Amino acid sequence: MKKTGVVYDGYPSKEELEQSPGFPNTCSLSKGTKAVIECVQNIPCNPCEAACPYGAITIGDNITNLPILDVEKCIGCGNCVAPCPGLAIFTVNMNYSDTEAAIEFPFEYFPLPNKGDIVDAVNRAGEIMCKGTIIGIRSAKVFANTNVIKIAVPKEFADIVRSIKRLPRK
Repeated sequence: MKKTGVVYDGYPSKEELEQSPGFPNTCSLSKGTKAVIECVQNIPCNPCEAACPYGAITIGDNITNLPILDVEKCIGCGNCVAPCPGLAIFTVNMNYSDTEAAIEFPFEYFPLPNKGDIVDAVNRAGEIMCKGTIIGIRSAKVFANTNVIKIAVPKEFADIVRSIKRLPRK
């Protein structure tokens, strides 16, 4: 049996994600925009806890603990997305439209897309899954050169799309 997961593939497996205390269940995602924390390794890190103004993310005194997401406190503001040095936090809004979900993710490449662009949406392995529409771009000095892109994709891809294919340099 082939071993999978972040150690073997460079991205977390479905099993690792389902066991992660920061990964909300399907029922939670149906209640509006929520953070999705795909952090599955015990490494010394805790910027997400400090970034959340609602106290929805807890690491605790031991900064190698996995982040725990309290979905009842999370309003999906996305303040935790850019500060994550592992680029492991996203927001998902399953209620964006009747047919589409909105996914917000960190993006550290140039050129940036433009709002309204139709782009290739990719999974954790970088494989193209579907087309998506750029619906927002957030850039701020406090994000330390990490932009936050929001994309609309068909709902059936909401749990697997995590970025976009890099755009060609001009």
